[in-house]
This record gives sequence, structure tokens and C-alpha cells, in this order.
Amino acid sequence: MAELMPLFLFLSLFILLMFGFPVAFTLGGVSLIFGYFTFGLDFFNLLPLRLWGVMTNYVMIAVPLFVYMGVMMEKSGLAEELLETMALLFGRVRGGLAISVVVVGALLAASTGIVGATVVTMGLLSLPTMIKRGYSPEVATGTICAAGTLGQIIPPSIVLVLLGSILNVSIGDMFMGAVFPGLLLVSLYFIWILFIAFIRPDASPAMPAAELADFSGWPMIIRIFKAFIPPFFLILSVLGSIFAGIASPTEAAAVGAMGATLLTVVQGKLTYKTLKAVMKETTTLTCMVFIILAGATAFGLVFRGMDGDVYLRDFIVSSDLSPYAFIAAVMLVIFIAGFFIDFIEITFIIVPVVAPIFIHMDINLLWIGVLIAMNLQTSFLTPPFGFALFFLKGVAPSNVSTGHIYKGIIPFIIIQLIGLTIVVLFPEIVTWLPEVLAKN
Repeated sequence: MAELMPLFLFLSLFILLMFGFPVAFTLGGVSLIFGYFTFGLDFFNLLPLRLWGVMTNYVMIAVPLFVYMGVMMEKSGLAEELLETMALLFGRVRGGLAISVVVVGALLAASTGIVGATVVTMGLLSLPTMIKRGYSPEVATGTICAAGTLGQIIPPSIVLVLLGSILNVSIGDMFMGAVFPGLLLVSLYFIWILFIAFIRPDASPAMPAAELADFSGWPMIIRIFKAFIPPFFLILSVLGSIFAGIASPTEAAAVGAMGATLLTVVQGKLTYKTLKAVMKETTTLTCMVFIILAGATAFGLVFRGMDGDVYLRDFIVSSDLSPYAFIAAVMLVIFIAGFFIDFIEITFIIVPVVAPIFIHMDINLLWIGVLIAMNLQTSFLTPPFGFALFFLKGVAPSNVSTGHIYKGIIPFIIIQLIGLTIVVLFPEIVTWLPEVLAKN
């Protein structure tokens, strides 16, 4: 019977989540009930100590700072200027508008990392323009959703901070390891967009020459510099300070928060109303993360108290799964879970359970962490609960249906799975940069 208790724990959690109960309180509530029957009243002495250990983790300070940075950048008007400039820069090329959306998505990912803000901003600014220019709704919506989710894998990403903390891997190494996988996805997006533009010119036409006539010479160069310098300044201040060894990820997050504030001042957008909105949204998002973290900590304590990790490890060992077979099984579970629950919940529920088995199998945790981050990126795109789909539908014109969005993201989900497979087959894509920088 004792061996079935961890299974009952998971089933109870899953059933309640399917009924629509809030994740944070469900995690905590189920854990308290099972914890009492597992440990007795001693559980209520153990839990505060475990929560205190998690909440005093210095690395976790980076979460609210990165959230603040992302929300502040959304209010600065940077995304709007970037999108308009990139659209003009690539407008002469078939599929150029879609390419500009991917470029802006990558730059915003590297300077903010907030998926919701990126998708909404690009949806408001670029989707009506793409539809007006003759883009098929499927190509336009799919590109915007996919580009908006790049903030999950391109550092500084909150999910990389959370995964690094859970897997006990340096956050700086996680950031460095995710650089080339992020660029790989961007490259695959480009290839797909150009392919679609070649076989279906009517689905992604170039912009009319008349609209691009004034975008040339020195005015073009000056506008490009004005659009590119702010995000590059922020990327350099955050990632540059980490990669150069000048600052820890937490310190770099503080630098980024200050940099985002200064950029908003330069743009003339920093008002009391803006600051109040940023503080409110930052507090809301941070509280959501940490409440789920508290519930997941209690869940992990109960699961280990039931020897669930021991039973699971013994089951895997007795099944004689190879490391690659186990990785494939975990990736499949995470991918399927992404259809139903949020990436934060997957991170805190599934990853702590499988991490000890990865350690037992002597698998590189940095590589695994980046693989999981790439897999979690698909959770924003997979229906029925992909958040990027909800964000875009909320701001899409009335002639863009949910069906258009669902059809549009299918190729990009496949592309992400192809990218994930490439990184599985070639771990050096993740490990090479951290190893090189560690030697220097």
C-alpha cells in the first residue's frame, strides 16, 4: 500500500487540476493533507523549515527583478519602434514582415523575457499590418505566437532561472548554454518563413515599393540605430555582465531592472501612472510564481517523505531504460503536460521528481535543463491551454478566428520539436559555450 501512496498523490493533484482548481492552492492543499497522513503533526514542523530554505535562496531574487525589467520595457515603447523599423528594413523581401516579427521577438526575448507582454505587443502592432498587407491569417498568427515564445529559451529567461535553481546548475551556465539553442530556433523559423514565401507568395507578400521609398539613405541608418541601440544596451548590460564574470545573474537582473527604467526615462514614458502599473504587474506575477513554488516545495517534501523518488528510481532502473530512452520518456511527459498546465507548474511538479534520476544516470544537468526549457516553450503554443494563443486572440482583429491561430502554430510546434531533437542529438550546442568561457 505504501508504494501506491505517491501514485495517489499525483492522481489527486491531476484530478483536481482537471476540475479547474487553482494550481498554487491545489498543490499546497493536497500536500498538506497527504503530508499529515505521512508524517503526522511533525509535517507542520518540517514544512516551514523547507519553505524558509527556498525563500532565502539568493538566486530567486532574480525572478522579480527580471519580471520588473520585462514589464518596464513593455511600457517604454521599445517594441513599437523596433517592429516599425524592422518591417521597413525587411519589407522588400517576400515574407519580410514575418522575418521582422521573428527578429523583434528574439531581441525582446533577450531584453525582457516576458512572453505575454511580447505576444500582446506584437499582436497589437504587427498583426493588423500583416493582414492588411495580404498575409494569410495562419502565417501571421503562427509567426507572432512562435516569435513571442522565444523569451522562454533566449536568456535572460525566468524559466532558466527556475530550472537552474531546481537542478542546482549555475544560472550563468544555463544562460550561456541556451544561447545557441535559441539562435537555432530563430534560424529554423527563418527557413520556414522563406520556404512558405517561396511556395506560397500570396500568403506572405513583400511590402509595396511606394511605402518603402522614403526609407533609404541616412534617415534609414539613423532610424535603425535608434531602434537597435536600446535593446542592445540592455542585452549587453545583463548578459554581458554575466558572461564576462562581472556580475552574478541576480546582480545582473538588478542591472537590467535599472537599465529598463533608464530606457523608459529616455523614451519619455516614465510617469507615476506607468511606474504604478509596472509595480502592480510585477508584484502579481512574482506572487504567482512564489505561491506555486511554496506549494511545489510542500509537494516535493511529501513525495520524498513517501519514498516516491526511491520507488520511481527503482522502477526506472528495473525497467532497464537507457539514459536516452529515459530522456525521451520525460520529454514526452513534459510535452503532453504542456497541453494542460502552465510551464511554471510543470517546472515545479515534474522536474524535482526526475532530477535525482538524471543525477543517478550521470546525465549532464545543464544539457537537460536547456532541453526542458525548449520543451516547455511548446506549452505556450499547444492547444487547448497555450497561453500565447489566448494572448493573441485577445488582441486579434475580429476577422482572425481561433481556428486561424490554431492552424498557424502547428508548423512552429513541429519546428520546435525538430530543434529539440537536434539539441538532443548534438549536446555540444548547449555545452560548448559554457566550457569555452569557463576556460577563459
